[in-house]
Amino acid sequence: MSLLEISDLKTNIQDKEILKGVSLSVKPGEVHAIMGPNGSGKSTLAYALAGHPSYDTTGGQIKLDGEDVIEMAPDERSHAGLFLAFQYPIEIPGVKVQNFLRLAYEARFHDQAEKKFPSVLAFRQHLEQLADELQVKKELLKRGLNEGFSGGEKKRLEILQMALLEPKFAILDETDSGLDIDAIKAVAEGVNTVVEKYRTGIIVITHYQRILKYLKPDFVHVLKDGVITESGGIELVEKLEQEGYKTLK
Repeated sequence: MSLLEISDLKTNIQDKEILKGVSLSVKPGEVHAIMGPNGSGKSTLAYALAGHPSYDTTGGQIKLDGEDVIEMAPDERSHAGLFLAFQYPIEIPGVKVQNFLRLAYEARFHDQAEKKFPSVLAFRQHLEQLADELQVKKELLKRGLNEGFSGGEKKRLEILQMALLEPKFAILDETDSGLDIDAIKAVAEGVNTVVEKYRTGIIVITHYQRILKYLKPDFVHVLKDGVITESGGIELVEKLEQEGYKTLK
């Protein structure tokens, strides 16, 4: 069975320690929510898992299926089955979405002959089928990457990319940020589809309860001052909504 295991992870940014010993295990198909106040290290955890070069891991382990990925470059981690959905997806004018996604797909599955498509047309047909399934407008696939997209369109496109790449584990960094309730519901439904279809394990980082009403996490963790201080089920979200983070140790 696949497993993402984070053990006593310590991470610095410009010599300042942000993560002070985070431990977490995620199994296939599980949804883990990470909540916490601003500055607690939530986004640092996301970028440390993805291998962002500005984040210096000084201790602990990140194991994917028993293999420590800390020395892997971001593209190697992606190839191994990790995926990061950004809080603020970047815009690349002139690079068509469908071309970008085809290159990403080929990089992810370059050594898996059974995953290769016989032609560009066959790939695009597969991509359009996924877009229909995830309620992504097909006309967006022919536009520049995130060029002129609304916040909801950008986030839905990231879920489409996640479905296309079939990661073993995905980290969603404040995917609900700046979205209205309809977009939040659509994004959550897309994530649920990926979890059900591919058994992808999810770490969703969020400040608010609203997206969790639709994702229904199996586990909720509170990250505060660089460590996980409390874990529980969905009832912990209700507690946080009512009492805030100040009441927690």
